Amino acid sequence: MEIQTFTLENKSKASVSFCNIGAGITSVIVPDREGNMADVVLGYKNLKDYIGDGPCMGKTPGRYANRIAKGILKIQDKEYRLPVNNGENHLHGGDKGFANQLWEGEQSENRVTFKYFSKDGEAGYPGNLTAQVVYSWSEDNELTIELTAISDALTVCNLTNHSYFNLKGENAGNILDHKLKLYASKYLPTDSRLIPTGDLADVKGTPMDFTDWKLIGEDINKRFDALTFGKGYDNCWVIDNNVTFDSSNTRCHKSGIVSPAAELSCDKSGRKLTVYTDSCGIQVYTGNWLNGCPESKSGRSYQDYDGVALECQSFPDSPSRSNFPDVLLLAGKQYKNIIKFKFSNI
Repeated sequence: MEIQTFTLENKSKASVSFCNIGAGITSVIVPDREGNMADVVLGYKNLKDYIGDGPCMGKTPGRYANRIAKGILKIQDKEYRLPVNNGENHLHGGDKGFANQLWEGEQSENRVTFKYFSKDGEAGYPGNLTAQVVYSWSEDNELTIELTAISDALTVCNLTNHSYFNLKGENAGNILDHKLKLYASKYLPTDSRLIPTGDLADVKGTPMDFTDWKLIGEDINKRFDALTFGKGYDNCWVIDNNVTFDSSNTRCHKSGIVSPAAELSCDKSGRKLTVYTDSCGIQVYTGNWLNGCPESKSGRSYQDYDGVALECQSFPDSPSRSNFPDVLLLAGKQYKNIIKFKFSNI
């Protein structure tokens, strides 16, 4: 299969481009408050650099996005060994996960569809699984992402999009001057390996509190375990409207509704991004380890904190946590995750 690219453009000439490597987003060109267009997602000059890159730039990680502790996957009474590629952990499906595979791509009118078939045993996961990502681009600059999958055997699935945003433009420096608001009053504390402890902690009174607008750089250097462990923000927040709790308040479940998860804005450019999803969590990663990535679209390597990823997904290491929302995918049942990136101006 060859490397393929696709572009969706609306009447205002705002556009989104994609590549079939990891079913990824390679550019999002939208206007600032003055109407000037710029590309607001990070990406590489050479398409082949999207294969095997550390940042997982713009792509669709899977079969399980984020971390699984020590690469040990337990499904009912059976244990599966997954490749470890993040210290002693399994991250984003491993080095040969969905993000580093060529998907089948097809464009029709205002949408692009990617499909990938994952064989039983690939990267250690059980079940033959067919994954699909459908991107659609509206006249009012809203990118809708529909991630679905179906398996012929009991397995787990957690798909997301891993784009890095910089609302000043992809070559305009760091995002520490961006303001962020999260519709989340709790987050998942982790150990030093960034594996959740299993607790759901209140953000109030901590650097993790983005319940009101706050500069990303305001607290990023404070002494706080979550920030020390990740060299910045690399944590999952619990989206308030998308999680319900059982009567004992000890186990949470995905509510299945699409609601606001995050807002990102930049005073300098006047651009704003609103994120909607039916996911139970949103991983905020401030590009803490971008140094040394492949050559960017603008001809240099990005620096740490040059972009922020807002990854709508299930909680990390959920298969190991009985109190987290269930991520089991039954044979013949459909996995589905909806993400919407709405671009506007302030």
